[in-house]
Amino acid sequence: QVQLVESGGGSVQAGESLRLSCAASGYRYNSYSMGWFRQAPGKEREGVAVIRSDGRTMYADSVKGRFTISQDNAKNTLYLQMNSLKPEDTAMYYCSADSWVSAAYLLNPHVYKYWGQGTQVTVSS
Repeated sequence: QVQLVESGGGSVQAGESLRLSCAASGYRYNSYSMGWFRQAPGKEREGVAVIRSDGRTMYADSVKGRFTISQDNAKNTLYLQMNSLKPEDTAMYYCSADSWVSAAYLLNPHVYKYWGQGTQVTVSS
């Protein structure tokens, strides 16, 4: 059974940093595409950053240059380093995984099968 557990969220001031972690279990970790998605109140869930099993990464335009996705295969853990946070980054952040996602759909939350419970990130101005 695939399990994804996020941690690392919190409340910060604009300009500060946070690092989110997602501990994965129940499957052969580096064979899956994994990503970070977020959902703000009243908005649809959106892709933030993803990394495919072949190492390809993709970022939403709104976070390029500020966020970095990475993974530690030895620890089966996915990370999202978030720098220069803005109030508009405030959302619930979710970790997600699926066995294979084509490049055209990497940031599309609807194609991912497995989800964590989410971790809240709040950025105040």
